[in-house]
Amino acid sequence: MKVQNMTSNKTGREVANQFIITDENRIWFQSYKTLIAKKTLLCDQTKPIQVALDYDWDYSKTTGKYRNQFLGETRKETERKIKSGEYTLENLNS
Repeated sequence: MKVQNMTSNKTGREVANQFIITDENRIWFQSYKTLIAKKTLLCDQTKPIQVALDYDWDYSKTTGKYRNQFLGETRKETERKIKSGEYTLENLNS
């Protein structure tokens, strides 16, 4: 498992309190001490086969900014994918 600070798309600098956690086939986005999103990948691939968000996925404005960067989409797109069932809501912090 590897933990690293997220890098800002705007400045290219590491962002405090925003983390990317990776293992063999999963990538998590953590804001402060809370897991916000998880992507499950097929081995050796970059496209997720499943995306799960924590029930508290819309945590704050700052978390939202970096969640959007992690997912590569806007809040509206995320809401649409939750509503359609493409993304699941789970308790990622149990």
